[in-house]
Amino acid sequence: MRAVIIGTGGYLPERAVTNDQLAAEKGLDTSDSWIRERTGIGQRHFAAEGETASSMGAAACRAALAQGGADVAEVDCIIVATATPDSAFPSTAARIQGALGVTRGMAFDVAAACTGFIYALGIADALIRTGQATGVLVVGTEVYSRILDWSDRGTCVLFGDGAGAVFLRAGDPAPGDGLLSTHMHADGRHGDILAVDGGAGSTGGTGVVRMAGREVFKHAVTKLASAVDEALEANGLDQSAVAWLVPHQANVRIIEAMGRKLGLPLDRVVITVDRHANTSAASIPLALAEATRDGRIKRGDLVLMEAIGGGLTWGAALARF
Repeated sequence: MRAVIIGTGGYLPERAVTNDQLAAEKGLDTSDSWIRERTGIGQRHFAAEGETASSMGAAACRAALAQGGADVAEVDCIIVATATPDSAFPSTAARIQGALGVTRGMAFDVAAACTGFIYALGIADALIRTGQATGVLVVGTEVYSRILDWSDRGTCVLFGDGAGAVFLRAGDPAPGDGLLSTHMHADGRHGDILAVDGGAGSTGGTGVVRMAGREVFKHAVTKLASAVDEALEANGLDQSAVAWLVPHQANVRIIEAMGRKLGLPLDRVVITVDRHANTSAASIPLALAEATRDGRIKRGDLVLMEAIGGGLTWGAALARF
């Protein structure tokens, strides 16, 4: 048995904030042109009072199940990738399980920052291949607006809130179909270049995002390229087989560099960073949801996903829809 992606779903908070609005509201010494030139970001969504990682994640799950024509009774596992959980425990996954009315199976969170969705896909795939699960909701959901330092224009302009989900069903697809492989890596020696300063178990810190942007960019280009090569080689495929690149939406320069590496024109790369900003673990499933709903990604398309995040963590996944 292997995992087949049955449905995708996304949720964005109602409030969209443009670069100019953000600069005015937060008193930032920045501008729309400064942000766009360096990141490609034009706006982001911010969660409303009372919206949480679990409430947004549950909405994305409902959308994924609906698109796939699936019922909550099929769900026996929920894996949530998030760096902004509702609480230290219970897990955000358990809260989503309760909100959906799922009463069987397992639910747990994965902490791998922006690479979390790739990690969660890999775990879901392993659970399905070993027969421990048959219907898995894989969710990325984040409320980064609550862990940003609004005096640091180098980081606070980069992030937004949102949630995305996919529903995986165990099946016996034809060779070359379904979730083909996932490839996950980490190197904790570089953890401090992108991290949250403090947390529930810390003895200090401020609890906000800190980033050494140039260092992260340098690692991103080389490590993502390596993960992409690994995924293609593992499946005996070359770059020409890829129909769509769905990358983590951190910076349009990195996205464009990966498109060039694969020889893909930009119209074969799903880009949402301009409207969503960096939604961390939610960025890939949000982009998948958008591209499957508007008809860009069709059944039979080979889709390559890749991400890098704090840890450092990075990875790639290859799936035929």
